[in-house]
Amino acid sequence: MQTVGFALCGSFCTMAQALEQMARLRREYEIVPVMSQNAFATDTRFGKAADFIARAREISGREVLHTLVETEPIGPKRLVDLMCVCPCTGNTLSKLAGGITDTAVTMAVKSCLRIGIPVVLCVASNDSLGASGPNLMRLLNTKNVYLTPLRQDDPEKKPFSLVADFSLLEETVAAALDGRQLQPVFR
Repeated sequence: MQTVGFALCGSFCTMAQALEQMARLRREYEIVPVMSQNAFATDTRFGKAADFIARAREISGREVLHTLVETEPIGPKRLVDLMCVCPCTGNTLSKLAGGITDTAVTMAVKSCLRIGIPVVLCVASNDSLGASGPNLMRLLNTKNVYLTPLRQDDPEKKPFSLVADFSLLEETVAAALDGRQLQPVFR
């Protein structure tokens, strides 16, 4: 059975949806859970960090990795066959595009990309068509980076916001493991 690293970032309004996708992927893959420090430590109106951590542990059967030291070996030791970032915030997206490795999630991704392990980004960002737009396009053109197809979630009230179609994550992972970008990227 192949192993998928599943990294959760602080798009708190999509955290429950992301954990549902983690559970769906667990039917086909082993899961290595990773959380950014913000996702690991922040309680919000969308839920308590401890509850999200407990759910990730329950789904994966593993402890959640949440430090740079814990996530650095993921790539070099080939602990995963693919790394998925779901949800991937505009902040994480921009750090990845700029080569910034200062969180557990960006370290997990970097450690995979440096040895050619595919990375799937499941973006949820209110500025994907604004400040994060150039970074999104840069990553779309980066070898071994694949995007879960995106759509505008509320063009009237949030004209710069894009969110991945979380229901397509399984299909995106399968395509990425075959070296293909699921099309169309923008729906």
